[in-house]
Amino acid sequence: MANETEALTGAEILVRCFEEEGVEYVFGYPGGSVLHIYDALFKRDHNNKIQHILVRHEQAATHAADGYSRATGKPGVVLVTSGPGATNAVTGIATAHMDSIPMVVITGQVPRSLIGNDAFQEVDSVGITRPCVKHNFLVNKVEDLAETVKKAFYIATTGRPGPVVIDIPKDVTADQIAFHYPHQVEMRSYKPSSSGHPKQINKASELLLGAKRPMIYSGGGVVLSEASKELTELTRMLGFPITNTLMGLGAYPASDKQFVGMLGMHGTYEANMAMHECDVLLAVGARFDDRVTSDINKFCPHAKIIHIDIDPSSISKNVRVDIPIVGDVREVLHDLIKTLKGTKQQPDSQALADWWVQIQNWQEKNCLYYDRGSNLIKPQFVIETLSKLMGDDGYVTSDVGQHQMWAAQYFNFNHPRRWINSGGLGTMGFGLPAAIGTQLAHPDSPVVCITGEASIQMCIQELATCKQYDLPIKVVMLNNRYMGMVRQWQEMFYDKRYSHSYVDALPDFVKLAESYGHAGMLIEKPANVEQALKDALAINDRLVFMNFITDSAENVFPMVAAGKGQHEMVLSPLSPGMPIDRELT
Repeated sequence: MANETEALTGAEILVRCFEEEGVEYVFGYPGGSVLHIYDALFKRDHNNKIQHILVRHEQAATHAADGYSRATGKPGVVLVTSGPGATNAVTGIATAHMDSIPMVVITGQVPRSLIGNDAFQEVDSVGITRPCVKHNFLVNKVEDLAETVKKAFYIATTGRPGPVVIDIPKDVTADQIAFHYPHQVEMRSYKPSSSGHPKQINKASELLLGAKRPMIYSGGGVVLSEASKELTELTRMLGFPITNTLMGLGAYPASDKQFVGMLGMHGTYEANMAMHECDVLLAVGARFDDRVTSDINKFCPHAKIIHIDIDPSSISKNVRVDIPIVGDVREVLHDLIKTLKGTKQQPDSQALADWWVQIQNWQEKNCLYYDRGSNLIKPQFVIETLSKLMGDDGYVTSDVGQHQMWAAQYFNFNHPRRWINSGGLGTMGFGLPAAIGTQLAHPDSPVVCITGEASIQMCIQELATCKQYDLPIKVVMLNNRYMGMVRQWQEMFYDKRYSHSYVDALPDFVKLAESYGHAGMLIEKPANVEQALKDALAINDRLVFMNFITDSAENVFPMVAAGKGQHEMVLSPLSPGMPIDRELT
């Protein structure tokens, strides 16, 4: 326990708490109700223990902290003022909540005597954020502040991670008390379990070894629990095919022959078909969301399902499972591997060989085919080329839309925490501020933000933040002049009525980037794509903004339409393989 006999203000206590927790960066924006905290940060600046990153909008503060957390596994920290400061942060808080990202968000509040009086810049931050946080606190007295901060970091980082909000009235940050920081907290109502039940693990082992058409389906929980090594060992030991969710990409190496690609709405033909036809499904750290299952009544109709997850409320929530195992993914996988190694039984080698033959037949559909001879820049080609040039070095953030799906499909992620994107909430504007947090976390690694001309404008003001902190991020903008995913749906399901999906009055992005002090590049021909990317990646001392003018008619395939099963995919009209179901509506 850190103790100081000298009385400190609540603001000073908060900063000392951050230091005790090893906080490197605080992402924030000042305002009246948090000025005591900012003054305390200023006075502690000589210690160089914590660097404050001044963003240009509070949403960006939360996304930057989120990106930092995804890239490191450490909790991101945010500091915003009351009223609009707190409400601007809600989108980023909800983004982190949906993807189970640990984050501690400090929101300023009006003095206690004014709470409930509709005071200037007063909102009920606790009430507003309650549906989209793991937990939140209102600190009513300075005596509770240090313990509350300790609880917040503990809750955010244990069990199923998530964002925690601490709302602090301004007068609490001015009150004084001696500083005592607990190194441990005991919470009677919160005791997450980490070990899986041995009997359930034994049942899972028996079911896996008896499978004829097995499938491993892994999600973001593998990344969050640092279980990539265990997942890879288990998969290779069994010889089973494996698929990742959008959030789980990189947990298993994409270049490995057992990886059959991402599954779901825009997953590969072979991954979705293998899911549909499997007889035993091992779901690891995944939550069976609707973008994976599509029509639940058609989901994995032949499979016995094993589900490993830290969160008991996620098990059988969307899809009923046969063998639930509640526990930390890494611990459970470790115990499952140990159990499998301790048995004499082996998987049915002939059945498994036949299963792989079937999967290889599905792979021959070549579901990610696109026209490589076009005189227009194909967005898939940009991503493929970027993946080839970057290899396993560096980090990729993305915004939301077609470019996000192409990045997931065509970039080979061989390591966890290299793919930083908003999965559950699907937040446009996430990519650039997330790249800020990622670049700060890994200053010597290349960080690329893949975005579109619609998404980038949601938080484009953060180009100023990049300049202030000299962040050499590379922005790869796939510019098709549309809100691409909206246009694709309008083409397929609304008889090509493109209602407000065309992005008109676009700025000159090269000049805009240059006006912020960055380098700008315009790329209009396929022949120039590779050299432009090489030139940009070679620049390691400044941000480079690349505007790729891409084919505006290109769609993301495969696609599972709403109400369809995983096996009822639509493939590209150019694909050598014929889709099972061409019906869209």
